[in-house]
Amino acid sequence: MPRVSVEGSEVVVRLSFRERMAVRRSGFRVPVAALRQVGVESSWWRVLRGAPGRGSWHPGRCVGFRRLPEGGADFVAVRADRPALLLELDPGAPLRRLALSVADAEGTRRALLAVMPAAKAAGDPGSGPPEPREVDPPAVHRPALQHEGGVADDHGRRPGTPSRTGTGSAEPPADPERVRAAGEGGVKRAGHGVRPPAEP
Repeated sequence: MPRVSVEGSEVVVRLSFRERMAVRRSGFRVPVAALRQVGVESSWWRVLRGAPGRGSWHPGRCVGFRRLPEGGADFVAVRADRPALLLELDPGAPLRRLALSVADAEGTRRALLAVMPAAKAAGDPGSGPPEPREVDPPAVHRPALQHEGGVADDHGRRPGTPSRTGTGSAEPPADPERVRAAGEGGVKRAGHGVRPPAEP
């Protein structure tokens, strides 16, 4: 799990041993002045955007770089059992966003907001990028997922809602003639279709 700290005028991200091996680097140093927004996301998979690049991508544990279609990249080091700290960076930064599952995401968010430059916090137009603020929640309201106390599955479907390709979809029914022809001439044993030996 990464560790985030403020050292002077920089936010320092130190990666764990496994994360270092996956991305082949020990961490990041980001100037505090490059922070645009700071927030916390409770669902780990919502921070994944773009195409996976170098890293390790397993369900519930992702670490690496993600290439964005409009150019640039994000870095993620997230786990399913922890919320993710989101650090949105200025457009001129090498990365667009850092998404990190840290031990205390909310406490780290408050600490980072406290060290943001006063000119940015006041919204001084001569200070450059817009003032720091929390990441806005998604505009689309979704049902609560199971780990959030709701009943929706990981795709946001409520119980009984058919998937696109599963039961209840609008696919055409199977052709009875093809089903009959496929089972013809075979003997069923222990759940397998076995064809009789060919006549010599």
